[in-house]
Amino acid sequence: MSAGVLVAGAGEAGVRLAAALRENGYAEPILLVGEEAHPPYQRPPLSKAFLSGTAGDDALALRSPEFYQEQDITVRTGVRVEDAVLDADGRGTASLSDGTTVAFDRLALATGARARTLPFSGGNVHVLRSRDDAVRLRLSLEHAKRVVLIGAGFIGLEIAAVARKRGIEVVVLEQQPRLLSRVAAEPLSEFLLAAHRGWGAEFVLGSGVAAVEPDGVRLADGDFVAADTIIAGVGAVPEIGLAQRLGLACDRGVLVDAFCRTSNPAVVALGDCAAQPHPHRPGASLGLESVQNAGDQARAAAATLTGRPAPPRAVPWFWSDQGDLKIQIAGVSDGHDRYVVRGGDGGLTVLYYRAGSLIAADAVNRPGDFMAVKRALAAGKTIASENADDLARPLKTLVTEA
Repeated sequence: MSAGVLVAGAGEAGVRLAAALRENGYAEPILLVGEEAHPPYQRPPLSKAFLSGTAGDDALALRSPEFYQEQDITVRTGVRVEDAVLDADGRGTASLSDGTTVAFDRLALATGARARTLPFSGGNVHVLRSRDDAVRLRLSLEHAKRVVLIGAGFIGLEIAAVARKRGIEVVVLEQQPRLLSRVAAEPLSEFLLAAHRGWGAEFVLGSGVAAVEPDGVRLADGDFVAADTIIAGVGAVPEIGLAQRLGLACDRGVLVDAFCRTSNPAVVALGDCAAQPHPHRPGASLGLESVQNAGDQARAAAATLTGRPAPPRAVPWFWSDQGDLKIQIAGVSDGHDRYVVRGGDGGLTVLYYRAGSLIAADAVNRPGDFMAVKRALAAGKTIASENADDLARPLKTLVTEA
């Protein structure tokens, strides 16, 4: 078997890379290799519509079977790229887990990430990363009376909202003293905490988990929280094993530049497995887990592989649906030195600044604020912090030169 481009990984980033290559006029065979048995699917609905049962299997498909046929993209599922040998010019041969050997001209790593597991065993703990995880959890929630969620990140809060809507008792355990402490300022944490408590969820903050038992969770202070369903939402770990075997530089992800080139310039990496240059901290890197980032990196990687100019770096953006709340995030707030809050009217916007310039915003039920910030950042502009807390002043009227 041979391919012009071999893509290790058949998730959002891998599929978007294959599509972008064809859009760039690449005509050689493209092979997508995915470890899961399912055809390529979307992950965001897994913790939202799919988990709640309002979206079925068909709604998860990333592309139709006809798309792959029409674009001459071969997808192999239920198999993974185990290892590869590269020539000096970037061509090579890969070994797949079923014993197949694939000769390729270029290699792209889109291996994604896996759910982080708890540092101890015991009990039946669900995680939510894959379609199979979501199916198992959805079946469990059909019979659950009381759920304990370990971790109050976005995925955990989305699951909590789904469970409460089904009338299930929910207790959220968070080791940190507040929600989303690594990714958001305190105003957003407090807003979401109040909302979830209003929906009936309980929270235990600032207390670690000592053990998981068959009928609940033992906290570090000795308290016991009973549950018939236990879910761990403690983050994800980039899948970098193949990159390490190839000798590529890794640090909390496969290190790439703005063009998705790894430490071997002939190999690109993208999506949840990649760590890209930090937008505010020279020399630092970060991973961005989002559909938008997968698409933007796919376009950059396709340009690199086809020798075309790379598109401008896009503004990162993310979203989370929790109950009747739509959380939209533009930019990267990590590295901010101050923030401004726009509250009231049942919504919230937190504007993040660094050295006097806007770098990001969290907007809850404020699509206008979100779009104003996203457009300002894309244009290299800022939003004056003076009067930014005044809801009578639309943010788009405060956009100014950076």
